[in-house]
Amino acid sequence: MNTVYILWLRQMKRFIRSKARIIGSLGQPILFLFALGFGFGPTFARAGEGNYIQFLAPGVIGMSVLFSAVFFGIEIIWDRQFGFLKETLVAPVSRFHIMLGRTLGGATVSSIQGLIVLIISSIAGFRPSIFGVLLSLPIMFLGAIVFTALGTAIASKLEDMHAFQLIMNFLIMPLFFLSGALFPLSNLPPTLDFITRMNPMTYAVDGLRGALTGVSHFGVSTDTIVLTGIAFMFLTIGSYLFSKIEL
Repeated sequence: MNTVYILWLRQMKRFIRSKARIIGSLGQPILFLFALGFGFGPTFARAGEGNYIQFLAPGVIGMSVLFSAVFFGIEIIWDRQFGFLKETLVAPVSRFHIMLGRTLGGATVSSIQGLIVLIISSIAGFRPSIFGVLLSLPIMFLGAIVFTALGTAIASKLEDMHAFQLIMNFLIMPLFFLSGALFPLSNLPPTLDFITRMNPMTYAVDGLRGALTGVSHFGVSTDTIVLTGIAFMFLTIGSYLFSKIEL
């Protein structure tokens, strides 16, 4: 487990030392929160749905976790190009432990960014309870593990950094927009309802919304169980693909 800890610590130190990365990762969530939250707020209220900031904030927090987590996969390509990955893989340690340490490090960083967006959301008018914030932490971390493992799995099959960015941009926008982050999941057309149910991001957003606001479509327990199952599945797939990397 020392291998897992060392690689987790490496991710944490890289995050802490990169102030520009921390600030840059907050730009898009803040834009969504303030532009959509205050822009569509009056329309949402006239429709009888209440305060749109209360509805939107969990989705924006989930978006921050999603975007940050999946792009941790690019570090595998980066480390491969600069030789660090080769030095890691030739060490007498399990490749599963290497992948797990990187994934947990990426998930921890993504969760911290989610917490930062949660604080910013409270400044914008979002009012979760203290208990809700505590309940949201494991859900946030589970979602971060899911998408960090997904990014790792995809990056393990690629060598081109630009190809990874294109694939991720093609993948994460549908994951976000079809998750219920921006609209309620009730009374959707059957096709859209099916797609949202197949989307792992849906359960992350719904779990965060249930924990932070008390309003959930599937139920927080269901969201947690589904995310746990998906996390194990993606970790298994990611570790298998990572073990097949050839340098």
